Amino acid sequence: MTTIDTAAARARLLEIIREKAIVHGRVTLSSGKEADYYVDLRRISLDGEAAPLVGIVMRELTKDLTYAAVGGLTLGADPVATSMLHAAAAAGERLDAFVVRKAGKAHGLQQRIEGPSIEGRRVLVVEDTTTTGASPLAAVEAAREDGAEVVAVATIADRATGAGERISAEAGVEYRYAFSLEELGLA
Repeated sequence: MTTIDTAAARARLLEIIREKAIVHGRVTLSSGKEADYYVDLRRISLDGEAAPLVGIVMRELTKDLTYAAVGGLTLGADPVATSMLHAAAAAGERLDAFVVRKAGKAHGLQQRIEGPSIEGRRVLVVEDTTTTGASPLAAVEAAREDGAEVVAVATIADRATGAGERISAEAGVEYRYAFSLEELGLA
């Protein structure tokens, strides 16, 4: 088994984010707020070089936590969770992923959460970038309704707009992020 240099992975991921994911110009965020830049982390979490680094960095960020599954609100969380699943497998460990729909399905099993059952399991809620905290809060609520114990919320990039405080206050879980606005060169 190869040893992974997590510091090198983190440094390279930050470099790729700065190169490919930061778009300058006036944009309206999913929260409805306006910003002078957009951090499009799907350009990273779905990138062949960067996605494996996402898994390594996010697992390193949460290595002191115990959880059996990782996921969050579709679409931002999906590739993050999948990257973490693959990073765990590469390290010889098992980690399941799950997807939280924005609304329950009206057909089939009518599930709001897809993937292996999270009932009775410790889970980590993830996201690619966090502004208001609404998406991870919705995922925390859905996971708890499904019988999971949410250990924390973790995101790749935090926009420093109070999401962490909101998540801690409303969901009662710790909030972590891999990169700050300062590290991304946006503050």
